[in-house]
Amino acid sequence: MRTPLPARRHTTVFAVLTAAALTLTACGSGDSTTAAGRAAPAGKSGGLPTTDVVSSVKKNDKAARLLPADVRDRGTLRIATSVGGTPPGSAYLPDGRTVVGQDIDFANAVAKVLGLRLKRETASFEAILPSLDSGKYDLGTGNFGVTDERRRTIDFVTYINDGQGFAVRADSKLKKVTDFAQLCGLNVATGAGTTFEVTLEDNKHVCADAGKKPYSVKTYTEPGAIWPSLQQGRSDVVMSTINGLRYAVEQQEGLRFLGEFHRLDVGFAFKKGTKLAPAFQAAVNRLIEDGTYDRILKKWGTRASAIDGSRISPPEIKD
Repeated sequence: MRTPLPARRHTTVFAVLTAAALTLTACGSGDSTTAAGRAAPAGKSGGLPTTDVVSSVKKNDKAARLLPADVRDRGTLRIATSVGGTPPGSAYLPDGRTVVGQDIDFANAVAKVLGLRLKRETASFEAILPSLDSGKYDLGTGNFGVTDERRRTIDFVTYINDGQGFAVRADSKLKKVTDFAQLCGLNVATGAGTTFEVTLEDNKHVCADAGKKPYSVKTYTEPGAIWPSLQQGRSDVVMSTINGLRYAVEQQEGLRFLGEFHRLDVGFAFKKGTKLAPAFQAAVNRLIEDGTYDRILKKWGTRASAIDGSRISPPEIKD
């Protein structure tokens, strides 16, 4: 029998996140610094930072000229955004309508550099990449890690470096995960359709090879359901994004971040063969040059994930 986690110290934040996940189903300030060199966000609503770091961004004609002529003439792009996860991932403000998040700021800033308007729709994480190939959307955001498997069918323009990590309850015997054999016999929770799910499934053989009981992969379509599964003992460990895990363990008592497992570049996702990639790459690099990029990272406490320059569909990072 497992003991429930202690009471949360910042219940407002997770109430907002839970509401965000339910909505999707139906359709610290100052100069303080937190772990891993993450600056505490200033300007919050319901626990989420709301500082405006985008409105001052100006159009850059050099970058805009790289757009296909039909896109320049149309002036709009259809973007799909996954909502409902743990910040800095996208989530709803308490009004239940306004979506905020690191991906939102990056997409909006790039659009301003290119002189475009975004027609945003929220979609489930696992539905976005297939929808790009069908032409339903021009691009998608959802903290999509760049993997060699995905590069076969999707083009990416990178804007941050995040990756894979693990978190557990405070009473867990796990101290750091460096090998999947350490997970044998445990229940591992993660998001459906993510690189985490693929990685876990691909490495299940490690336990059999060692003569141990395999770990069980518990996937959740609703991101808001992952943490209750850990809190209530249905899962023993969570595998998710490095930045998301760091944020989550800071907002709840009784959780521990086990460190980084594998780094991945993260990028805007496009249909394979897109002609939009050079313009988006130039726009991200412009944001790096003019300081907007750093302001976005500071707002979301993710400066440790900064990149020096954007790349188009780079090879997967190998440890």
